[in-house]
Amino acid sequence: MLEGLLPIGTVVLLKESTKRVMIMGVCQRSTDNDRAIWDYCGCFYPEGYLGADKIFLFNNDQIDRIYALGYQDAEQQEFKKKADHIIAELKNSEE
Repeated sequence: MLEGLLPIGTVVLLKESTKRVMIMGVCQRSTDNDRAIWDYCGCFYPEGYLGADKIFLFNNDQIDRIYALGYQDAEQQEFKKKADHIIAELKNSEE
């Protein structure tokens, strides 16, 4: 498994799932519990966004397999460094 957050657009299979999910956001909070921080939000792949009730919140440890990595460039790499640092701080503050 890769270290830290995966780029937006990455297609994964979650553990105990049969349907692929595409990452469409990182460092997310649930509307049900604004204290919980999730690594990602995602939508069904290849269907894409089907509505707010079809968004999935999940963490790196729930990913079983990576099918394709999302777009990566210098801007994404800089964002990843900052986001990895911020999400680690937020999760540590929850403990």
